[in-house]
Order: sequence, then C-alpha cells, then structure tokens
Amino acid sequence: MNFPKTPSFDLTGKRALISGASAGIGLACAVALAERGAEVTLAARRADVLQQIADQMAAEGWQAKTMVMDVTDVAATAASVAAAGPFDILLNSAGLARHSKAVDTTPEDFDVVMGINLRGAYFLTQAVAKGLIAAGKGGSLINISSQMGHVGGQERAVYCASKFAVEGFTKAMALEFGAAKIRVNTICPTFILTELSRPTFADPAKKAWIMDKIKLGRPGEVEDIMGAVAYLASDAAALVTGTSLLIDGGWTAD
Repeated sequence: MNFPKTPSFDLTGKRALISGASAGIGLACAVALAERGAEVTLAARRADVLQQIADQMAAEGWQAKTMVMDVTDVAATAASVAAAGPFDILLNSAGLARHSKAVDTTPEDFDVVMGINLRGAYFLTQAVAKGLIAAGKGGSLINISSQMGHVGGQERAVYCASKFAVEGFTKAMALEFGAAKIRVNTICPTFILTELSRPTFADPAKKAWIMDKIKLGRPGEVEDIMGAVAYLASDAAALVTGTSLLIDGGWTAD
C-alpha cells in the first residue's frame, strides 16, 4: 500500500510581505512565516522599529527585509510592491478600530477605519496579485479579518462594517484569481491580547462580555494565529481559497 503524504508546510524559497508587521498579530505572523523558511518583508510606518525587528530575525538565522508602508497611500504602496515583488505570500495585518455607539460615529472615525481596514487592505491585496499575475506565479494572499466580520458587536458598527467588507472582497478576489492559482483567504480572530486590546480588557463589563462569548474560556494570544497563517501560506492549503479561518474560541458557534 502506498500511503498518502502530508503536504509540506515548508516555505523555503517563498517571499512573504507582511503589513502591520511592527507589532501584535502582524509581527507574530512574520515570525511564523520566517520560521518556516520564507524570506519576509516587514512592512509598516515605523522604519526604526522594523529595522530592529529585522535585525533580531537575522540573529535567529531568518531572512528579513523592511519596507516603510502606509497602506492609506495607495499609489505609494502599489509602487513599493511593484518594485520589490513579486511576493508569493501576503499577510495583510494593518488595521485599527475606533469603537463607539453607532449614534456617536463621526464621519472622520468612519473614514479612518475604512481607509485602513478596507481601502488599504483591498488595494494592497490588488497590488500583490498584480505582481503575481504579471510573473505568471501562483500565491497565497491572506487578510487578517475578524470574527466581527461574521457577527455584530457592541460599539463596533464601523469596525464590523469594515471587516464584513473584507470578507466580501476576499471571496470575490478568490473567484477572480483562482485561474491564476492565486488563493485568497481570511483569518478571523476573536479578541487577542495585544497592547491595542488591553484597554478593552481593563473594562470589567467589556471583559465579562468577551469571556462569556468565548466558549473555550480564555482570550486569544498571538500564538493562536501563527499556525493558521503557516497553514494558509503553505502547500498544505493548496485547495483552500475564498474561505474564512475562524480562530474565535467558539464565539460564532453560538
């Protein structure tokens, strides 16, 4: 009997672009990809922080480069990606939230959240896909979305709107790019303990709401995301496109 072989999770020879790579989920995902042999390009606005991270990665024996990027500047982002690409893997982690009751949403808050979470994510994904198509290469494009791209949340109308939209364009791009062997998926975390989320967990009422909804009884850690990105980036996920990988502790099962 010839047993089937597990597809490889090795990313040696692959080039990965990670936006929002200076902290939190983006940084963790950059580590996950580098550990598996990918050459990672760390992209964010803070050049000094990126260089420090790249230097530490090099000390670990990993391949790391940096790219100063503000995803809200679509033209500059596209030019940088075209000049440095093509990239086999995109991990699109740049994002932010401005939470408030829906009746208190300001046009400025709406535009800022949509500008990064939706517009920035859309056109960065487009830019990487263009490079792959021009090079005749397949690839894996991964957008960090949220469980809030599937359910509603208190004081999160704008954030939910942005992430529902990311889910939508991911599915549409997956259909369009499938013939070019380019896969497009989302990872949808629950609340992850990072510096950005600590104010939420510091509020007893909000913490109680979160812990009641997460059926596994704990908030997420960035390590909970790392295996998912390694999987979606690799040949182990060769038939996975247009889908959402929910890492939510059972939140959306209710």
